[in-house]
Amino acid sequence: MILAKGSEFANPGETMKFRTFLQLALVIGACAVLAPLYGPGIRARAATPQDDLDKSLKTLTNALSLLQQNYADPIASEKAIYQGAIPGMLRTLDPHSNFLDPAEYQDMQRKQRAQYFGIGMLISMDGPKVIAMEPFPGSPAWRADLRRGDVIVAIDGKDVTKKDSAGVADMLRGPLGSQVQVTVAREGAPAPVTVTVTRGGISTSLVDAFWYKPGIAFLKVTSFEAQNVASDVEAALAKLDETKIKGLILDLRENRGGLVTEAVSLSGRFLHDGQVVVSHRGRAEKEQVFRAKANPVAQNYPIVVLVNGNSASASEIVSGALQDHDRAIIIGENTFGKGLVQAQFPLAEGAALLLTIAHYYTPSGRLIQRDYTKGSFFDYYYARKPVQNTDDVKSTDTGRKMYGGGGITPDEKYDPQKATLFERRVFNSSVIYRFANTYFGATKPSLPQNWSPDADLLARFKDYLHTKDIPFTDADFSRDKKWITEQIRDEFYLRAFDKKTADRAQFIDDPEVQKAIEQLPKAETLHAEALKVMAARRQ
Repeated sequence: MILAKGSEFANPGETMKFRTFLQLALVIGACAVLAPLYGPGIRARAATPQDDLDKSLKTLTNALSLLQQNYADPIASEKAIYQGAIPGMLRTLDPHSNFLDPAEYQDMQRKQRAQYFGIGMLISMDGPKVIAMEPFPGSPAWRADLRRGDVIVAIDGKDVTKKDSAGVADMLRGPLGSQVQVTVAREGAPAPVTVTVTRGGISTSLVDAFWYKPGIAFLKVTSFEAQNVASDVEAALAKLDETKIKGLILDLRENRGGLVTEAVSLSGRFLHDGQVVVSHRGRAEKEQVFRAKANPVAQNYPIVVLVNGNSASASEIVSGALQDHDRAIIIGENTFGKGLVQAQFPLAEGAALLLTIAHYYTPSGRLIQRDYTKGSFFDYYYARKPVQNTDDVKSTDTGRKMYGGGGITPDEKYDPQKATLFERRVFNSSVIYRFANTYFGATKPSLPQNWSPDADLLARFKDYLHTKDIPFTDADFSRDKKWITEQIRDEFYLRAFDKKTADRAQFIDDPEVQKAIEQLPKAETLHAEALKVMAARRQ
């Protein structure tokens, strides 16, 4: 099974110099929030009197000293502080306050900038091996013919088989225009393949838009973690010619959030000038309200938004704003319910705290955050159940009742079909990925447009399954034949074309997208009613 994705924006762990906990605590207390990445600019304020703080710090330093002197094995001070004391302190607060070591903080900043210098390739761990998962289209890695499934064995002649994906990623990054030799083991090739790659500026996009069918556009936003999401949406819609759009499907499924500024910009382009998108308030700051900014090119077509249980944070800001203003119909599952604002507090040695400073509220005043006080954080993340807080009831612009405190409840529920046991076994084993390695071997993957697996290929895959330790019957294979066909097609598309082509093929087959299209007339009627309400209020 393929585990622990990494990428060139990952960085290996760095050894930090220990300065004493007292010095670190003073740095924490003196740092200001970096605006506007996760919240407004505020000044951090001490929450306890100085005498109590001094007493607490003395206890901590005494405990650390006892650990260093008496623990059975040698213990590094930085490990006790950075992996123990600080994360432990944050875990007493909420599920989203977090500590980032220097490598993690740099990685987050790189993702926010959406550009770095390297070869342009997503890498991952497959057991102990570092493999190429996705050379980005048009990147230096793509042009050098590095391929999905290649096992990276050496960089500039240095063996990397003992390194993890973060260590390999660090070696692949380098100055713009510099060269790096990458040696890979490729299934079917008689010997390792070495290519020379010239590092370039790699820009990444989290946005894709295409015509699902005439007049109906599909817009996928994978994440809001980069600062170019809103501008990429504008470019994608302009490329389609937005004036030709009669209805839009906005897919925020699996979008776990990111930058509030990008969420506000995306929401705002579909709303009217001055409409509230989201507000937040907390103990250390006054309420801040984010409003829509008029977009002269935006059109008034109906919108349906797709969400699921992993749609969180910034994606909940977007779906909540469009729902409260009756601008869109929301379809899917209850969203995650992550409405806590994290601000960045830089620390000594390049580390940082992501500290919760406020709560998000939708335009109607609904609290987005789900309760996390009645169970463990594990339950909060993995055993969550839909929550409807009847004490937090608000109304949309047209008077529809909505409830807060449990994420965004969709207007139309959609429960995806549960995977069969055989499907789960196939998916979790990564056997289709390995079958593709064997099928293409050392040959450069190539397929005709609109290719689909035929009966001969399915029979070959079935025979391949029999060679693996995956129990199934002929009835299992027959029942799940459509799913298997789509999974093989998507894996092969990813190799012969790119991820965007593979994803689009999935969306075309998706029954939830087809249901969303059926809801467009309802979304159009709802939006028309909201416009009447706005006109009446202006009068």
